[in-house]
Amino acid sequence: MHTMVSPRASAPSQAPYARVKTHLKRGLASGRWPPGALMPSEAELVAEFGVSRMTVNRAIRELQAEGLVVRSQGVGTFAAPLHRVSSTLTIRDLQEEIQSRGHHHHAEVHLQCAEPAPLALAAQLGVAPGSAVFHTLIVHFENGVPLQCEDRYVNPACAPAYLQADFTRTTPTHVLFETTALWRAQYSLEAARPTAQEARLLRIGADDPCLIVVRRTFTRDAAITIARLVHPGMRYVVEGSFTP
Repeated sequence: MHTMVSPRASAPSQAPYARVKTHLKRGLASGRWPPGALMPSEAELVAEFGVSRMTVNRAIRELQAEGLVVRSQGVGTFAAPLHRVSSTLTIRDLQEEIQSRGHHHHAEVHLQCAEPAPLALAAQLGVAPGSAVFHTLIVHFENGVPLQCEDRYVNPACAPAYLQADFTRTTPTHVLFETTALWRAQYSLEAARPTAQEARLLRIGADDPCLIVVRRTFTRDAAITIARLVHPGMRYVVEGSFTP
């Protein structure tokens, strides 16, 4: 089962990493690589698609995060056993998604700093209470319309240079894709009203329904980030497909 949160528009083209990922997912779905089978190496995919190793690595890491492949260092990438395939939301870079539709993305950064972690947040990120965590609050726009309010905390041990990024030119998702070893993710999804601050930043009414995703990602050994992603309900739809 594949579930996706996306704006109410379809992308006419795919980013290079997405083309590689789609090729591999189709092969897995068709049985070209049955569970446990060795899949093409990064070098083979680089040659086949004419893209960088970083691009191929990102495609494989996303498949790994979705539970569709297993990577063994020094050995290769294998099709995951069937019990590893589960319902999942896809982690997508919003800037790339917007630009793939030929639209303009820009971001307003309202907060970018280190803060002491209160007890509940420290437990979620697996850090000591009161220790420093990175905090960003960013609103993403598509063609001038607020599309997402992203309130994110990051474990400094996983991404020590996170606060050095220019988030008017890149996104937290892109930075964390490129600098961390994403292993798995947890999600919750609900329809709810925004907070007063979120309503103001998204330029919507206090009672307007929103689609709210809370996402936590992990390396093999540690929590990377927890993010609250708030989308005006009239601008987003949940889509999905199921393959038995």
